[in-house]
Amino acid sequence: IDGREVTAPEGATIWQAAKAAGIDIPVLCHDERYDPVGVCRMCVVDVGTPAFAASCVRACENGMQVKTSTPEVERSREMLTKLLISDQPPRERDPKQATTGDNELLALAERFGVNHSDASLPVGSGRGADLSSPVIAVDHDACILCDRCVRACDDIQGNDVIGRSGKGYSTHIAFDLSDPMGASTCVSCGECVAACPTGALTNKPIHNIPIRPRTELDAVDTVCPYCGVGCALTYYVDRDKGAIAYAEGREQPGSQGRLCVKGRYGWDYAASPQRLTVPLIRREDSYPKGALSADVIGDMAGANADAGSNDHGMTNDGDPKQKRKGGKPGGLVDYAEVLPHFREATWEEALDLIARRLTEVYAEGGPAAIAGFGSAKCSNEEAYLFQKLIRTGFHTNNVDHCTRLCHASSVAALFEGIGSGAVSTTFGDIKNSGVAIVTGSNSTANHPVASTFFKQARRNGTTVIYVDPRADKMADHADIYCQLKPGTDVAFYNGVMHEVIRLGLTDDEYIATRTSNFEALKRTVADYPPERAEQITGVPADTITRVARAWGEASGGIIFWGMGISQHTTGTDNARCLIALCAITGNVGKPGAGLHPLRGQNNVQGASDMGLVPMFYPDYQKSDDPGVKARFETAWGSEDLDPKKGLTVTEIIGSALKGGVRGMYMLGENPFLSDPNINKVRKALAKLDFLVVQDIFLTETAEFADVILPASSYMEKDGTYTNTDRRVQLGRKVLDTPGQARVDWEVVQDIANRIGLDWRYESARQIFEEMVSVIPSYKNLSYDNLGLTGKLYPNPDPEHSDGTV
Repeated sequence: IDGREVTAPEGATIWQAAKAAGIDIPVLCHDERYDPVGVCRMCVVDVGTPAFAASCVRACENGMQVKTSTPEVERSREMLTKLLISDQPPRERDPKQATTGDNELLALAERFGVNHSDASLPVGSGRGADLSSPVIAVDHDACILCDRCVRACDDIQGNDVIGRSGKGYSTHIAFDLSDPMGASTCVSCGECVAACPTGALTNKPIHNIPIRPRTELDAVDTVCPYCGVGCALTYYVDRDKGAIAYAEGREQPGSQGRLCVKGRYGWDYAASPQRLTVPLIRREDSYPKGALSADVIGDMAGANADAGSNDHGMTNDGDPKQKRKGGKPGGLVDYAEVLPHFREATWEEALDLIARRLTEVYAEGGPAAIAGFGSAKCSNEEAYLFQKLIRTGFHTNNVDHCTRLCHASSVAALFEGIGSGAVSTTFGDIKNSGVAIVTGSNSTANHPVASTFFKQARRNGTTVIYVDPRADKMADHADIYCQLKPGTDVAFYNGVMHEVIRLGLTDDEYIATRTSNFEALKRTVADYPPERAEQITGVPADTITRVARAWGEASGGIIFWGMGISQHTTGTDNARCLIALCAITGNVGKPGAGLHPLRGQNNVQGASDMGLVPMFYPDYQKSDDPGVKARFETAWGSEDLDPKKGLTVTEIIGSALKGGVRGMYMLGENPFLSDPNINKVRKALAKLDFLVVQDIFLTETAEFADVILPASSYMEKDGTYTNTDRRVQLGRKVLDTPGQARVDWEVVQDIANRIGLDWRYESARQIFEEMVSVIPSYKNLSYDNLGLTGKLYPNPDPEHSDGTV
């Protein structure tokens, strides 16, 4: 290439070989993440044939002579640029082009000295703009039909929304059957915006924050605050306005630059005018405590219709304020109804009151009278300090968070089955699988980026089996869909295992060397031939056999599951079946194989790792083990840690109802919204002697608080987060906290010091260093080696050449 001898792997294109050699060949239609199509011809090179070859699609040949920038080739590119620029609308057009400064066509025009006014032709436009999407602007006149948006939608996201419509000059990209983008099946993931090289697809400003070129904005590399996938992203911040202008996906081995609609556009909650900005203390005349908003009173009336009265003694017999008004989104209540019952306070007054009242409750009722609810939305450092506060300050293990209500049954089964409550593989490993089972998980909605890997793997030959009572989107992307009756998962998987064994598809060596109790399992599943399983589950017997054969004959199999498996009275048994199915076929511990409960919130894995659960200290060290207790007493310099397991979320609520738990500290948790039996939760919260709620919004739970503390959102603090793959990543501060709101770990430390604990942490980094000293799985991690991509724990991470964990 250009006189340099280059070696390339068989099948590599000229463009790939040139890039590997450090030789730049310009492209417009090509992106190495997509299948090459060679439609723009910008990447043509001279290979000695009568016609130039498109380097993005032309494969290398032994002895080939390639010239990438001869005068003739450059003239071809210049003319092509002139032709494309001639049909471009003015840059000042609305919706604006190149608003992020990455218009590749304009960059080529500058390279070749092509001026739009000199090159423009009087052909006119007419394809127009489409502003129907709430977050994406479409300017068809700026489109060069490179099809990058089509391939981004198809090849990466797997949504198949974008195509072409029309003929001749009127040809344009189209959504579904030429619907407006906002009326189509587009999920607004923004992958097309990231792919577009001309500004035909651009982000719309959110909350009137203008999208300026990225060179004029501050770039902050961090992690998405939503689900457990933990996508890497970059926020572009307008410091003049103190706000985020837009977000983009960032390269990281897990998410690979992808985002969903929430990650790309759902960050504006941090700037909501409903943020709590000052500490609040309940007014004396608002006791005894009870529901304050019409929403919660309405919930109360519906849940306890036969009670005849509510906490304030008002009847539920027709007062419109007693009826639910339709509710507020996101667990928020009517501020105008609730805030008059609280008065503003200084931080000193609020923290002093919290320390005094919790200490009094503890002195009167002992450790059993105190409990804490943490949050899976907070950082590892905050989760670690919160559980440490409850355990060392009040000598109780009554600390828990939302994992109790989602994957606790999965964790219990995994500990029993494989010795670890975390996943045994990554969601991206599906690309190495011959078959994948997705069960009890609406992953296209709950883990959209993970689902893109599932859809992509299927296109590349992985057999996808979807098992769920609901025929949702994942069913459309499955090779085999098993619509079983709700609650019959155990019978279904017993039927599959029956067939795997009958067909001789077990891995006998793996069973003999790495499992126990196979004969007992074999006897159990012998009672579930496909015909009986069909009677119980409703899944045809031949489909059950087909699933067993596909699973047993594959080179590697991986199982993903969600709440549809775990949130059952038989949730632990459901997960046991999945573990056994992997075990009898040797599908743990090799590429393309394993068990993966898809974690829900962004740090539910990390919060569990940090010991924010009543039966485990950090790193799943048993809280009722005397040796573990002694180690943490030494590490924390604390005496008399609780020798018993603590109460779970639901047990704490039950205890509060009976007057056992009397004081609670809730950090970022809203049990009124998340816990089962709202009426029971309402009664328990009202009965507490003292409740402190630390949150960013006024939630239903906060109505029952004695003190409300304004917390920091994800964007306003530094810390680490552990995703569903066990990838520990750095989250970086993007914005300042509003008003008097404070970073959560600092508030926890202030309370700790007021009750007699001498804590002197100065940063999240310092807390992290203490964390890893007591968490063996994290022992080789540090702030410095997490970098921009994070690191997996605890196994050696192949993504880093030094082989460290």
